[in-house]
Amino acid sequence: MNAPANIQSRVQAYLAERRRLGFQLKYSGQALMSFARYVDALDQAGPLTLDVMIEWARQDQQGRHRPETWARRLKLLRPFARYLQQFEPETAVPDESVFGPIPGWLMPHIYRDREIVDLLAAARELGPAGDLRAATYETLFGLMASTGLRLSEAVHLLDADVDLTLGLLTVRQTKFNKSRQLPLHPSTTAALLSYRQLRNQHVQGTPEAPFFVGTRGKRLGKKLSPRQVDRVFNQVREQLGWTNRGAHDSPRIHDLRHTFAVRRVMLWHQQGTDIDQAMLALSTYMGHAKISHTYWYLTAVPELMAVAAGKFEQFAQTKEVDYAQ
Repeated sequence: MNAPANIQSRVQAYLAERRRLGFQLKYSGQALMSFARYVDALDQAGPLTLDVMIEWARQDQQGRHRPETWARRLKLLRPFARYLQQFEPETAVPDESVFGPIPGWLMPHIYRDREIVDLLAAARELGPAGDLRAATYETLFGLMASTGLRLSEAVHLLDADVDLTLGLLTVRQTKFNKSRQLPLHPSTTAALLSYRQLRNQHVQGTPEAPFFVGTRGKRLGKKLSPRQVDRVFNQVREQLGWTNRGAHDSPRIHDLRHTFAVRRVMLWHQQGTDIDQAMLALSTYMGHAKISHTYWYLTAVPELMAVAAGKFEQFAQTKEVDYAQ
């Protein structure tokens, strides 16, 4: 295998080249550097082999021990392996035959209105009494439910990104290196204004400060971490005892985003809106990289299967045009 540190330098060069093209590669970059350190520690000669890649893929630190997890880790290596072939032509490139194909997106848990009401009510009761914590999580969960924001987008909002005069959010440099502006419903604007006023009584707000802040100890006034929010959400979820209707192990905070998309499409359908025209607007609003990601809801979520079936039935009943005439 290559000399020690050589794989790390190759990975760094690869990541630099990809980032110059506009790719962020935050998670995959971390994974590739982990792989490079693993390979260099082996101190073996010759090109990268499939066996080495497989052994690294199996070392899942989260301990899931699932072939689909190993398959995802192995998939991260494919673009780099192809890149490395220009320097080491005998470098192996892993394919799906090792751990099988990566499963597609799983059906999410679509929250009912009552569940979202109960979620916000439970967040409102979070202790300690008189602390900002309850208002922070009630407002955060409510914002995600009403806008379909990703958790990472919500916790990265700065105070300057939340324009409550115009009722507009600015979401900057998100998952696909895009920024977008989201108009807010008046009720959402009012809830955010109430939170900002309460927050300013506890911490000094500045335009460059996070909108949602931690409330305890050294985290007071600091940005919330996604892991911290997930922990609180899971605590509330267990307290509420929801029945899981999705294909994941349990309802997730990310399912608030899925619920927003599904409810919006269903409302458009009830209003007689042209779904195909509206889907482009929804895709832009949600920050999807491809509109196919938005159309996925029509085929993967039971609530929207009737919409998709109706569209197909309408298409099938269209009169054929006799071009011979």
